[in-house]
Amino acid sequence: MKKLIVYISFLFFVPTANAQYYLRGEIKNGKNELLQNVKILLRSDKNLYYSGTSGGFGISCHSLYDSVTLILDGYETKSVAIKTDVFQQLTLKTLSANISKNKPKLISITRDQDFSSNNTWYVNDESYFSLVENETVTVNKFPNASFSLNINKASYSNVRRFLTTKSLVPPDAVRIEELLNYFNLHYREPEKKDVFGIESQLSDCPWNNNSKLLFLNVNARKLDMNNVPPSNLVFLIDASGSMDLPNRLPLVKAAFQMLIKNLRAIDTVSIVEYGGTVSVWLPPTSGAEKQKITQSIEELTANGDTPGESAIKMAYGLAERSFIKGGNNRVILATDGDFNVGETSEKALDDLITKEKKSGVYLTCLGVGMGNFKDSKLETLAKRGNGNYAYLDNINEAEKVLIKEVTQTFFSVADDVYLNVHFNPAAVKDYRLIGFDNKKDAITDSSGELEGGDIGSGNSVLAIFELTPTETNSIDTTALLSYAKISLKFTLPATKLSRELNYNCPANYLSFNDIDKEYQLGTAIAMFGMKLRQSKYFPLSDWSEIERIASAAYDPGNYLQKQFIQLIAMAKKIYVKKRMKIKY
Repeated sequence: MKKLIVYISFLFFVPTANAQYYLRGEIKNGKNELLQNVKILLRSDKNLYYSGTSGGFGISCHSLYDSVTLILDGYETKSVAIKTDVFQQLTLKTLSANISKNKPKLISITRDQDFSSNNTWYVNDESYFSLVENETVTVNKFPNASFSLNINKASYSNVRRFLTTKSLVPPDAVRIEELLNYFNLHYREPEKKDVFGIESQLSDCPWNNNSKLLFLNVNARKLDMNNVPPSNLVFLIDASGSMDLPNRLPLVKAAFQMLIKNLRAIDTVSIVEYGGTVSVWLPPTSGAEKQKITQSIEELTANGDTPGESAIKMAYGLAERSFIKGGNNRVILATDGDFNVGETSEKALDDLITKEKKSGVYLTCLGVGMGNFKDSKLETLAKRGNGNYAYLDNINEAEKVLIKEVTQTFFSVADDVYLNVHFNPAAVKDYRLIGFDNKKDAITDSSGELEGGDIGSGNSVLAIFELTPTETNSIDTTALLSYAKISLKFTLPATKLSRELNYNCPANYLSFNDIDKEYQLGTAIAMFGMKLRQSKYFPLSDWSEIERIASAAYDPGNYLQKQFIQLIAMAKKIYVKKRMKIKY
């Protein structure tokens, strides 16, 4: 009888011990916004779970009473006791430090200035950030101008795509500093193995007789190709349905196949593809196995949705697992930027990459396609991922970026690079930085912060200021004063040590016809950009003047410079014809 009682008790105990409960709930922040990807640590089984895209979660557990710990970057960690058969509505509190972390990032800054805005421009389903032109600044009030340096070149090839198809160019697609970057003008090797060299030149302003142009030229040292560190590259390839066009996935495949030819045995390549699902298409593979990598790329086909957020996380995770200490660790994303699953907004992607880049993995973005091209998303990813951004409009551009300029594209010599210019009020009355325009939402937030850029091996960055000299410093006088003091700040990738290089701009005025031809060409490129942007600071010059300056300055033996002359002619025909239609 005693055994029977024990047996019956056991029958009652077992179902209770093995009972299954389903813990459900959702997680929000203080603004009642749902939070996804929150880490949920369940005390009873010590397993880690995550909230979904809608902020909800569902977890099978064995206990009626339990506790969870919630963890999310930018929020206070929270532990709470729960009853597992009750729907949980949990709230996380924003960290005070996160308020500054999520401030909009500026590319150039002059404190306490008001900026005018421009109109929104719509092109099919393409997206571009609304940019605000830098204003003319009075030196007596605001002598300091700071701006981020980067080697992005996407804007030029994207502009070329519009003009080649006889289309007007959206003004916000034109980033003048990227047009200049494209040509790597006036490159001079820095002395004594310095990381950077700085030069300046003062000359006339072709479109304003009352102004002068100050050219600032920053050159990065070239890495010794015999000592280039091994690369750990993760190709993150968009194989979604939107990539199923000749100028998208087929172009991307051809581009990567060209890059593979230059890989070494010490290099490692992995492939993550996303199209409907996200998967590791090729695990880490030695660069010596070129045939295997090439075949893997060739077998990719386009279909499904675009879960870009999940793909980025997987690619970074793969890069971290095969991380090479002291090597070139980089994710190379190739896409039209049309993310439509998971987080898709620029801000959400901004936050995601800010978190992922702490791993020490760089990001290069290769944009392709037209019609639904998301330039704004790729620009966000590249800037926040310690990387660079190029647009591939054809196979020749792919060869330029991935073969001819491979070290410039993939091997960094410095991170977080920015320039501060302190103008001498005795020499300069006012100034305006041409290009380096800010996003409208960053400008309107007075707490915005300057974010430095990434500079690759052998790159030249050219910045141009339009300025008005004081009467004391007129070129007609003999006692010319120094125009400005330059401070270049940067971080060394390997050591993460900050460095500063100082330079004093001499009063080295030369007439426009006497300055270096590449400075003249740079002027024509800047004029070209201002004309396309319909800049209010460039109202009088016409296409013929731009064409004249460029034709006198370009190198006929340089294919890219020769093509630029042709591009001016295309633009002249398109825009003059458009103006005539409006007139009549």
